Amino acid sequence: MDLQLQGKVALVTGASAGLGRAIAKELAAEGCRLAILARRRPLLETLAAELPASAEPLILEQDFTAKDAGERIRDAMQARFGRCDILVNNAGSSRPQEGLGSDEAWMDAMEINFHAGRRITHALVPMMQAQKFGRIINLTGQDEAWMINAANAPNGAVHIWAKALSRTLGRDGITVNSIPPGRIRSEQIDQRILPTEEARRAWAESQVPVGYIGEARDLAVLATFLASPLAHYITGQVIHVDGGTRRFPH
Repeated sequence: MDLQLQGKVALVTGASAGLGRAIAKELAAEGCRLAILARRRPLLETLAAELPASAEPLILEQDFTAKDAGERIRDAMQARFGRCDILVNNAGSSRPQEGLGSDEAWMDAMEINFHAGRRITHALVPMMQAQKFGRIINLTGQDEAWMINAANAPNGAVHIWAKALSRTLGRDGITVNSIPPGRIRSEQIDQRILPTEEARRAWAESQVPVGYIGEARDLAVLATFLASPLAHYITGQVIHVDGGTRRFPH
């Protein structure tokens, strides 16, 4: 299937590792030109070296939570590519708490997992509106409350904001969708949440109907399709990629 992505310009935040890195590679394989953003420049440089020359990778070493990050990113993309067609808001992190969590921890989680991506999106939307095309894809997180995790509330906020944004921007040819990953192999999963092969195997056997923990590409292929012109009638959706772990039917 031709996804009609040749020459489209995409920005992937949190691109240095895990899901962001996999999504960047899939988009590049489909012919996208790429801006890749993270704080760890050496990892971005190795990613850029792995991409095809046609990706023309723009490395953005940037703290995406900085208040002026959206404007800095917009200006850099305008200078290099003159446009932005696709935004993948991937940067963020889980925030499990001991006890109820401090006020600082809750505010920090909201900043990282909601406000930072919102500001970047709002800075780039006018470019998409001007060209009457845009794809905004938010990587969020589960909405089943297994425990107190300060990231759950901003994940929910992203879903509500994204739904409202999809209704506001639909007639501009811009779609807005969210993908909550389940347990998928990544830095966070492998180093913080399920740090041993035994733990990963036990989780998969007890919680994942398909019987294994997904790889980053399992999600990246969905993100790439949602980024394509073919997905023009899919917007305002929350699509879980979790091997069936989530128990809700809707």
